[in-house]
Amino acid sequence: MSNEPVVNFHFSVDFNDMIGGFSEISGLKAKHEILEYRSGADPTYSPIKIPGLKKYSNIVLKRGALKDDNTSFSWFNDIGLIVEKRDITIKLLNHQHEPSIVWKVKNAWPIEINFSELNALKSEILIETLELAHEGFIMERLGN
Repeated sequence: MSNEPVVNFHFSVDFNDMIGGFSEISGLKAKHEILEYRSGADPTYSPIKIPGLKKYSNIVLKRGALKDDNTSFSWFNDIGLIVEKRDITIKLLNHQHEPSIVWKVKNAWPIEINFSELNALKSEILIETLELAHEGFIMERLGN
């Protein structure tokens, strides 16, 4: 077992037919709601706190828009009365390109897609941003 810190710049995302890698991922965040309760007959003047439902932030994936790949937009555009939810695996990779931490995201689907500003005075890559709602994730630390 090593106490070496884990770097966060080498990762992969796996889900169905997406082509290419992502340059940035954010939103791997979970928290418990806090419920407060106080009985009217309680002699203390403050409520007790108990854990409530677990809430997950939306996950945001960013990448350079690819000339021949429209899969993100197609997935977003196909959402109507029926939603195609996908399980996603995000792997943080070590120096040997093996996973050291894995997040398994359950039932994700796109809620927003946007593209960076078009500007004739700048020479930049067009960035595609895909925001996903989901039903939670688990995290596994692998002993590499």
